[in-house]
Amino acid sequence: MYSEWASLSAQITANSCGAQCFSVLNKFPASAGREVVVSVVKQLGTNLGITQNAEPSHLVKDEEVKWCMDVICFGLSLPLQEHETIKDCVNVYCEWLTALHPQPRISVPKPICEDANLYARQIINHFHNLFVPRQGESADTIKRQAVLCHRVLRTLQQTAQISQLMDRQTWDTLLLFLLAINEILLAPPTVKDDVGDQLCERVLSVLFEVWLLACVRSFPSPSMWKTLQESCAMWRHRVALVDQWNRVNLALTARLLEFSYGPAFPQLKNADEDGQLIPIGMSNDCVAQTWYRFLRMIGNPTALCSPHIISKSSHFVQWALTHEKGAETHQHPCLQQLPQIFLNAMKGISSQVDAFLGLSKTSLIGLTGGGARNAISSSSTTNAGSTGTGSGEGSAPAPAPTTPTSTSGPPSASSSINSLPLTSMGAGVELAVARPKCNSILHVFHEWLFEAAHIGGDTWRQNRKKQACEASKRPSSMIMEHRKGSISLSQPNSLNDPQSLPPTLTIDKYESGRAEAIGTLCKIFCAKKTGEEILPVYLARFYMALQQCLKITESRECDETLASILLHSSDLFRLDLDGINVLLPGFIAALEIVLPDKDLKLKTQSMVFNRTELRRSAINILLSIMVLPLHYQTLPIRDLTCETSEKMFTFIQLKSRLMNILMNALQVETDAQNTHMLLGGLLLCVQDAVTFEETELGGGNANLSHNSSGVQHHDANLLSSACSERSASLVSAGTASLGGQTTATMGAGSGSIRDTGSAHDYPSLTISDDMSFEFGQELEGVTTYDNAHALFVRATYLVCHRLISSWKTDLNVSLAALELLSGLARLHIRETDALECKRAVKWICDYICYQCSRPPPAHSKDLHSTIVAAFQCTAAWLMQHPYLLQDKDCLQTVLEVVELGISGTKSQSKGTDIPKFKDEKELKPASMRVRDAAENLLTIILEQVGYFPSECGPESISSLLDELALMKHCNSMVPAAAASSEQAIAKFKYFVTENSTILALLEEPLGNDQDPQPTVTLLIRGPFGRHAWTMQLRHLPRSKSGIKYHAINPGRPIPMNDVTQRLDSEQKNFPDGVDKVQPCVADYSIPTTEQMREQYGTAVIRELESLLENQSIHEKLAWAEADTSADSLSHAQECVPPTVCHEFHAARLFLSHFGFLGFETRNPQNPAEALGNPTQRPLIVLDTKSAAFAADLDRLDKLSARTHDSVYVFYVKNGQTSAQQIIANMGEESSASHDPHFASMLQTLGWPVQVSEHSGWTGFVHNSWSLKGTPEEQLKSTANELNYNGSQRVLYWADVSSEIAFVVPTTWNLRYNSDTCDSGSISSTDQIGSSNVWTRGETDSAAGLAKSKSRNLSLELDTNRRDVKEPVPPTRRKGNVTKPTLLAQAPAKIFLVWLESYEDYLNFPLEDLLAYTRTGEELQTQQLPRASDCHVIFVHSLLSGLLRVKLQGPPGRMSFATPLVDGMVLSRRVVGNLVRQTALNISRRRRLDNDNYQPPHVRRRLKVQDIVQKYKMDLSEADLLAHLFQRAI
Repeated sequence: MYSEWASLSAQITANSCGAQCFSVLNKFPASAGREVVVSVVKQLGTNLGITQNAEPSHLVKDEEVKWCMDVICFGLSLPLQEHETIKDCVNVYCEWLTALHPQPRISVPKPICEDANLYARQIINHFHNLFVPRQGESADTIKRQAVLCHRVLRTLQQTAQISQLMDRQTWDTLLLFLLAINEILLAPPTVKDDVGDQLCERVLSVLFEVWLLACVRSFPSPSMWKTLQESCAMWRHRVALVDQWNRVNLALTARLLEFSYGPAFPQLKNADEDGQLIPIGMSNDCVAQTWYRFLRMIGNPTALCSPHIISKSSHFVQWALTHEKGAETHQHPCLQQLPQIFLNAMKGISSQVDAFLGLSKTSLIGLTGGGARNAISSSSTTNAGSTGTGSGEGSAPAPAPTTPTSTSGPPSASSSINSLPLTSMGAGVELAVARPKCNSILHVFHEWLFEAAHIGGDTWRQNRKKQACEASKRPSSMIMEHRKGSISLSQPNSLNDPQSLPPTLTIDKYESGRAEAIGTLCKIFCAKKTGEEILPVYLARFYMALQQCLKITESRECDETLASILLHSSDLFRLDLDGINVLLPGFIAALEIVLPDKDLKLKTQSMVFNRTELRRSAINILLSIMVLPLHYQTLPIRDLTCETSEKMFTFIQLKSRLMNILMNALQVETDAQNTHMLLGGLLLCVQDAVTFEETELGGGNANLSHNSSGVQHHDANLLSSACSERSASLVSAGTASLGGQTTATMGAGSGSIRDTGSAHDYPSLTISDDMSFEFGQELEGVTTYDNAHALFVRATYLVCHRLISSWKTDLNVSLAALELLSGLARLHIRETDALECKRAVKWICDYICYQCSRPPPAHSKDLHSTIVAAFQCTAAWLMQHPYLLQDKDCLQTVLEVVELGISGTKSQSKGTDIPKFKDEKELKPASMRVRDAAENLLTIILEQVGYFPSECGPESISSLLDELALMKHCNSMVPAAAASSEQAIAKFKYFVTENSTILALLEEPLGNDQDPQPTVTLLIRGPFGRHAWTMQLRHLPRSKSGIKYHAINPGRPIPMNDVTQRLDSEQKNFPDGVDKVQPCVADYSIPTTEQMREQYGTAVIRELESLLENQSIHEKLAWAEADTSADSLSHAQECVPPTVCHEFHAARLFLSHFGFLGFETRNPQNPAEALGNPTQRPLIVLDTKSAAFAADLDRLDKLSARTHDSVYVFYVKNGQTSAQQIIANMGEESSASHDPHFASMLQTLGWPVQVSEHSGWTGFVHNSWSLKGTPEEQLKSTANELNYNGSQRVLYWADVSSEIAFVVPTTWNLRYNSDTCDSGSISSTDQIGSSNVWTRGETDSAAGLAKSKSRNLSLELDTNRRDVKEPVPPTRRKGNVTKPTLLAQAPAKIFLVWLESYEDYLNFPLEDLLAYTRTGEELQTQQLPRASDCHVIFVHSLLSGLLRVKLQGPPGRMSFATPLVDGMVLSRRVVGNLVRQTALNISRRRRLDNDNYQPPHVRRRLKVQDIVQKYKMDLSEADLLAHLFQRAI
């Protein structure tokens, strides 16, 4: 930069030799000169005002002043024993220098005040004598010299700051003086505690600070800058030089960023005192010029790696010549600091790169601390407060490293990794939006960083000498050398002969600085924006550097360079970098070292970094390359170092290695967040493999070609034991043939699998690398191991085992594992093994049992959340695999767990125990949430498994019939009449049973039934939905009831007309032989008629006789009349059947047959059944005459029995930041320019439904879960296929327990929402009536009102009713209907955003878009959603066709759900499925985390109880029976 300018080094050398500091007193003996100095200086010192009042100087002529200055010049060179004299000389000169101040001191001679600059230049030159090191002085005298030097430096610096008189010549003199004293103090080799060592940091700081002042007052000439650069090159063996260089550079960089990028750019935070380094008034142009010159001041930092270059000065040569044993210049002990100095220099450059990227929080504040010499050796980002001056204000919020830096080793042992920024889950620290392009940063730093990254590598060893002079001219020279094949590992460096270097200066000691350099390069390239171009030469050099740094040694240890790359390359495969995939084999080899082993092998134990963060970064890289093998399949990956195809891989060959890394990492991972990420990646892999086989391979288990070039890679097989019995036998045989090797090894020889404690439960992951070629061929021919089924089996095994062994105590990991198992259950794999599925269900049930059996102190909200999630996971497995319930053992296991959840205990703890019946058990579930989840699972088992979806479709698990629909089919209804719901309800009788189920009974037969039977139609409204049943009382089965019993002509024979003669016979009261029986006394006990006449008289007897005679006459007349009538038996007549009965009172038959009319008998001896405590009746009658009954019934029907969620989908074009622009993208005119993959993704989220015909959740409360009749007129479909805004169509998906709507908002949504809010279409009175849907209301139980209890933790049961046979239900928290905002879940929103440009996520207008996402539930909860509560899933399409995911959401323990993970890269095959699962899991986690949330079936049950309280009729038993005989209207 200054090649055409002359250097002033000769002038500095002349000053050092004392040419301008020679005094006439040197001509005389030293004692004479000393006496003159003492006399003169003592007199001058008394007038300065130090010990007495200052007096005006008596020196009034120039000659007088010059003579005194000649004396003082000699006095400054006196031996240090004359400390007081030297001190007086310093005091005099410091006072005289105030002549340059605005107000000179009174003691300054007049000539000096008149020509201040001239005398000041002489005084400054004379000060040189003070700084000359004295030989053989003691440490105490050296300290005294240092104090005086500090005084002079302070005075000069103060004078430069406040003086307005200094001319350019004086400035040059001052700068040259400072360069000269630095030269004389710093150029010699470092000697501990000499004056140079003590003043090193101070003289450098004054030099740089005064130089900055000169840049404002009198900008130094190019010759001065060249001299500064040459001088600094001589001081590079001093640690303080790089420290001060970094300090000034960061201060200048901070100012440069301020005016270059504006106040919005992240501020570079330096130490407070460093903020004052830049003088006030320095213009922007001056800052830029000064910044670049200072940056280039010390030359190429990589020269620090060559002790020969650093030690080629004359001072080192002199030391080598005078060394008693003889030594080379590069063997001086002070050069052992070079690795540390190189590391500090690289850290300084890294800090500036961070500043340009906007990573101000990771700036090295310790670099700018003037007081701490070794500040850089400690962490400035992870160890907040460990540096000398910098506190933690700018450090990243991350845990501290696990171990401190070792201080006992050589300086090179300090690591750079501890200063690396710790990344959060996913993308890490956010970069500045307005950051410069990567090319711009590389233009400034590329030469140093690329060269530093190659230090110690093959390229560096071969081309070190040539690169020193050609790097700037031919930046691609090392690539050319690679291509020429001139790399040689054995050729030694021509400059640094390894044999001559001391052990502390070998090239491997510079690895910390190399790691810092390559990490900085990774940060630069990871800062690439969407669509940004990086020069190919930079990409090529970067890839070459990475390939060199990623080389794995035979010992398979993790060194600092490898760790630095992994820590800073999280985004490298997510950025569309051209040709980045050539590094894939190298990165996979690095991941095989870091992730699979529980104990990381470190190259040096002094490496300090957070191992958890290293693993997290490695996992991020793994998640970004996981889908590449199936995406590119047989595409070859070229090797950078050779043109031959011997080392050429195809992408599909790497899949097994990736799977091995993932499985083993998951097996040994202990950090919760890392495990969460790995679980998401595992489900991605299995899902992608399953979908790939279904789509790309036609659903068959096709054998993928693992090698297109004919080279057999037997280590590419995966999951050898998870496929068939034959494969297992082959593996065992192969193991035996290999000499009994039983330790399963990873692919590509990456080490043994850890966690062998459960080896008997786990199959080996891969086939041994030592397996013979023939055996490998045979094994691969048996079946495909690398397939979806094998992955499914292995994933299920691994996750279930770790869930119950290691993860059960961690909430987030347990939830993630259960979410993964639920996702695995939903996969449709052709070869699904029933035994594997049964085992998985058994594992989950065991997990529930273990969690429930934990001691009471462990029972917390988190524990119960995991149990509830496990019940939901069990339901998912049973729904997708209904055949499991056909297995007796599986059914018993599941039902035992359900019983455990509902009652708190099992009926049989062991198989041999006597079962305990339900009425003998005390109801103590773990919590109400657990009981609710168990009830839900039981209902799913009994009602839904094997029957979902029903005839109604998946959009409804309830019947689509209600009273109005049924009445339209009744005979009694007039077809033309438009019946209202009130009229229809009047035809029904309503009863409530178990205080939770409403029975609506219709006794009229439906019109489609031509066979009149006792028929009753039921509408059953319970906690789990509405169901319609029709029941008939038949005396014969339908198969035998085809012949009608009541024909019009029964076909009787014609009656006979022969009338038989009736014989008159006298009736006898006694047998004929009675007269022959001998009477006894008893026969006379009944008196005869004569005896009665005698006793009572004849009148009574006569009256009796007349009655008998009259009766006889009437009977004879009746017989005569019957004989003459047409109906008599003597006339022919036809038999006519009675009329058919069409009216039945079937309701009471149904209630009686089903046991609802079995009233309990009281036990008067039991106080619980005394008259004051009426028994709970099995049946409650509802009064349906109230006008509000129909509305309440409709509200109950509007409560879905499943959870419902909404996801709002947005499309953001490049650079859009306003809500209006984003919403306008879904207009008909804009949708044509969308990414075509966006429409494909929408179709995979759900299926389109017409809102007018849809009976499920639509995304809006007002038209969801309503029975849609046949639309009179279908609205014409819109021309825009993507119009899913909810006005006509919406995307919908549902399973047995949840439903979700995907809404693509347009301007219609804003208009609809405003209309809804203004008109109050959802009546507030309606909401008040249903407000306690969210709470537990008061129940009409026999024990009276329930007390308020906690839903989550302990359960106190009513002890007064323990003698009752029925179990007492535990009580719930009593609701407070006046505070609905505390009862409902906050209406959090889930957004799915497609980004054309990834960086647009930073400016996504979340707050403004909330107005387009109203559902109507906001009015129920009286709480509007907040942007801080929203979850956003950003999806960005890469040029490769893959999709990058960014998750954003509220901070919290349970915020982020799987399977999507921040930073994950997906294939288009699986994006819809994984986005939907993630949205559902996010919603489930929010419900689990909400104390007041109640499941849908609980809300329906509470609504039923609310209806009972409002409309029940208190009828006695007799009134109830009488009510059954009354007809409905």
